[in-house]
Amino acid sequence: MPLILPQDGADPRVKRAQDVRPAAEKTTANWRRARLEKINHDARALTHNADVADDLVQDTLVRALRSDRLFIGGDVSSWLYTILTNLNKNRRRSLARRPQFAPLLENNPDASGTEGESRDIAKALATLVEEQRAVLLLVMLEGLSYREVADIHGVPIGTVMSRLARARAHVKAVIEGGRSELRRVK
Repeated sequence: MPLILPQDGADPRVKRAQDVRPAAEKTTANWRRARLEKINHDARALTHNADVADDLVQDTLVRALRSDRLFIGGDVSSWLYTILTNLNKNRRRSLARRPQFAPLLENNPDASGTEGESRDIAKALATLVEEQRAVLLLVMLEGLSYREVADIHGVPIGTVMSRLARARAHVKAVIEGGRSELRRVK
């Protein structure tokens, strides 16, 4: 028995299937774009340098694609952020072996309002220890719970709480113009 196909899309099922496909592709593309923008935002917050952040995001995605068979399940964003954080730690370790020249911070007495406050906050964040800055950014900017941050960094939840408290105290002290009461102990 020969198969008879309807002429010019006369079958409404074919039309519905054609209408659904572009919408699903757009939704998937938007989801991927949102995840990429979030990872890029996180990388810029960690590195404070757009070029280094772009390289870090590219390395993160390459590593994720190479090791996708290791992804057990769960939240893809947390998995990508864990890869991003580990790559950033490796990058910072390699940079620590080289001599670093710190840039002079510009103290503009004419800055006022949000510009001056923004610079003070950026200065405070730049002087934080990497672990404290990462925890502070994840909790305050990304809105993650303490448990999620603990899972990402692979530390107990009490360590996350301690790092967050120290980071908040340090930022407050720097913004108020004083020195942080907490000191780094090795």
